[in-house]
Order: sequence, then C-alpha cells, then structure tokens
Amino acid sequence: YFIQSNLRSDIMTEIKTIEMHTGGEPLRIIIDGFPEVKGKTLMEKRRYVKENLDVWRRRLMLEPRGHSDMYGALVVEPDHPEADLAVLFMDNGGYSTMCGHATIALGRYIVDNKLNKGQPVPVSESVSNVPVVLQCPCGLVRTTVTVTNGKSGRLTFTSVPAFCVSLGFTLSTPSFGDIIIDVAYGGAFYALVNIDQLGLSFESSSVAQITDAADEISTAVRSSGPELIHPSGDKDLSFLYGTILINEQDQPFSRDLCVFAEREVDRSPCGSGVTAQVAVQYTKGHMKQGKVKEFQN
Repeated sequence: YFIQSNLRSDIMTEIKTIEMHTGGEPLRIIIDGFPEVKGKTLMEKRRYVKENLDVWRRRLMLEPRGHSDMYGALVVEPDHPEADLAVLFMDNGGYSTMCGHATIALGRYIVDNKLNKGQPVPVSESVSNVPVVLQCPCGLVRTTVTVTNGKSGRLTFTSVPAFCVSLGFTLSTPSFGDIIIDVAYGGAFYALVNIDQLGLSFESSSVAQITDAADEISTAVRSSGPELIHPSGDKDLSFLYGTILINEQDQPFSRDLCVFAEREVDRSPCGSGVTAQVAVQYTKGHMKQGKVKEFQN
C-alpha cells in the first residue's frame, strides 16, 4: 500500500506501508519513505519524531489517508542487541509506549518477511514455533509465532512486567460523581472502571456513550488521579494512555472496551490494557498462576 503526500506542488513523497489488523483493530506498518529518524536509543527516536516529524503522524493516521481509530507502527533500527526489530507506536493523538494488537501483527510481519535474527523460518510441511523479539518504548516484548507449512499463524507474547498503581481509588467526575477506579500498568498506564458504576451497559449503551464516559474519566484521572511514575523515572513513559471500562472481574471471562489517545476506540480487547487488567485481577485474587482467562471487547 502506497501513500502519497504533497509537501509542495513540485514535490511528491511516497510512503510504503503494510496494512494489517488484529481482531478488527487496524495496524498500518510504515516500512519505507518516512523521513530520517535521528537518535541513538529508541526513546531518543521517539522524542525526535514527536518533536520534529509529527506532521507525518497526522498525515498517516488522520483523514483522508487514515481515520479517527487508525493505529500505526513505524519500523526503526533497534538499539538492543536481542531485538529483531524496533517500533514506534502512533495513533490519532500521539505516541504510545506498548501495543498488544500491534505486537501480534508485527510478529507475523517479521516472520513472513524473514526479518528475525534467530531461528530460521521453516519452509517444510511442519509446525514450528519461531521466537521474535520486539523492542518497544516500554522495553523488550518477546513473542512466539507458530509457523505451519511456512506460513505464520497464532502468536503469543510476553510483555514487560505489569503492576498496580492504585486499587480502589476514589475519583470525582462531573457526570458520575465519585466512582471507584483501579490504575495499573501493562506497558502503558490505564484506569480501569466497572461499567455498572456509570449506569451503562455493553449490551445496551452506544459506543458514543461509552466513549464519552471513558474520555471524561481519563480527563479526571489526569487532573486529580494517582501520580503515575514509570519505574525507570522516564517522564515520556509516565502518562495515562486511556480508560478501560470492564465488567465483573471474577468471572471466567472479562469483557472490556478501551478508549485511549484522543477518544480512539480499540476494536480488539487491547493487549497492553489486558496486561494491566491481569495485574489488577491477580492482585485481587481473581486470577491464579497457570489459569487461562478470556478477555473480550
């Protein structure tokens, strides 16, 4: 897929992308034509793009070439020796630090294009598990891609360590009064809110109603919620990415809807958000080691 952009009437810039999706959530992988990204480390490159090349994010994510729920991954050279590839995540409002749905798509992209440095991708009629290491702003994310008859398929990943920031925090909101939230980190920081507190329902409320509620909660958390500090102390990793509305956490499966960035709605269960939910549910005793739990959106 090629995207053309007129910077001036006499210049045409062509950017090459790969269009993928995971569970319905889009991913635009930018593989060629993006302006030079300067910086020695991945976080330096992230800051450089944010401060100097943000116009390209807007051109690639927003109308007319994108849409309000578009998500992107800019492929860059890793600075970690174990990484097969490094990535900068982008969305309709800025730059994320971790993305589960993008990790799944990128794992398959790396294997399909034989970009992994480790185990060769098998081409025989057999089933193999191929390891892929992705360097994200939050750290190394290790994936395993199942390859059958030379074609990539299912993928699992182990993310960075997740942790709880605050459980049972009382948050004041304009529309819902005082509500109880949990805040946790799963590669990015999220506020988790039981949807029943808001008088809403996944079955009967509209996406617009749920989006409005989640956006209001995110605004409230950013102004008066618990302080968010990444263990590294890096301010570029210490911000609330979004709010996830959830149902009861002690059920065999959990349902959620994540609203992040500038009111962007995740069409997948949200990998980094699920990781944050696992930290909360494990801490509360709703999940046990070795047990499988299903998350739906």
